[in-house]
Amino acid sequence: MNNMKVTKAEISLGEYKPYYDLYLQRVLSETTLLEALDQKEELINFFNAIPKDKLDYRYETNKWTPKQVLQHLIDTERIFMNRALRFARKDFTELPGYDEDHYAEHCFSNNRTIDTLLEEFQALRMSSIFLFKSFENEMLTNIGQASGGPFSVRVLPFILCGHQKHHIQIIKERYL
Repeated sequence: MNNMKVTKAEISLGEYKPYYDLYLQRVLSETTLLEALDQKEELINFFNAIPKDKLDYRYETNKWTPKQVLQHLIDTERIFMNRALRFARKDFTELPGYDEDHYAEHCFSNNRTIDTLLEEFQALRMSSIFLFKSFENEMLTNIGQASGGPFSVRVLPFILCGHQKHHIQIIKERYL
């Protein structure tokens, strides 16, 4: 089973909504599925380097704090892994999107320590890697509908990788 060797270059436009190009363009074409999922150390090191007084900082009213951004990354990964599991198992029930601002408002991540958020992220990411390692190659090309558009199983890790890079860049530019 070489499903973890699929590269981003193998992804075609019909496997995702064009909106997600915003994230996919941040991932190199030769990046493999495993490499896309194995970006956890980059994120952990980045958040550990943020000064403690900046973790609850908002650069503007109604903008998220870095801890809320991390919780958003966790929430998004959970939702995407649910999509991956369902589509891999040929459950093609159309799935709704989610209101990320509503989730951020009700997550209470600012009451948590950065260590507990990073522990949760690391455990989730390991679970995501094991989930994808369990998929057969033919499962990766299954396409389901979510958030009003198509998603193949194999595109989801690449979107998550680019999504993570996107938010790291925003924090660098607006918070630090």
